[in-house]
Amino acid sequence: MTKLSIILLTVAVVLSASCGETSNKSANSKPEVKTGVAPVADAEIAVIEMENPVFGVMKMELYSNIAPQMVSRFKDLAREGFYNGTTFHRISGIVLQGGDPAGNGTGSSSKPDLSAEFSDVPFDRGIVGAARTSNPNSANCQFYITMRRYPSWDKNYTVFGKIFQGMNNADVIAGVPKNGESPLDPVKIKTITIQSRQ
Repeated sequence: MTKLSIILLTVAVVLSASCGETSNKSANSKPEVKTGVAPVADAEIAVIEMENPVFGVMKMELYSNIAPQMVSRFKDLAREGFYNGTTFHRISGIVLQGGDPAGNGTGSSSKPDLSAEFSDVPFDRGIVGAARTSNPNSANCQFYITMRRYPSWDKNYTVFGKIFQGMNNADVIAGVPKNGESPLDPVKIKTITIQSRQ
């Protein structure tokens, strides 16, 4: 092996080691929190129509100025029909969680996970957040609707929208018979469509 080959091999090993270190640090570091920015509703909204007419329709405004990556992902998936036929698999007095193709909280889309977009927008009733694992940078497709003020989620989850019409329908969904937080009968989303706000 020539001296030049040895030097190039050493440089390659050092670069690959430092790349691994960098990604580990970023995965374990606490994400930055966007502060002092009021949410501004996009010109487009998401309309969640439930399969069972008893559960009605919920309309959600989207906050691209707070969470541009998650809003873009949500719009893309909705336009692709990804959410059609999925369920709200986790239902309680605190949260309605859905958007999982596996239907149990373990599924994701084929798209890569997103980095955290934490903000100081409080998790009040109606706020829509991005579900994730214990890794802050693991939001993908699942979302949840906050049923009541829940301060422990503040600055720890990505806020990307709010239900501005149809929270009464969310209340009806929250009241379905359950085993723990799992509904006894599937609570299916018929469609999520992206529409112009009128």
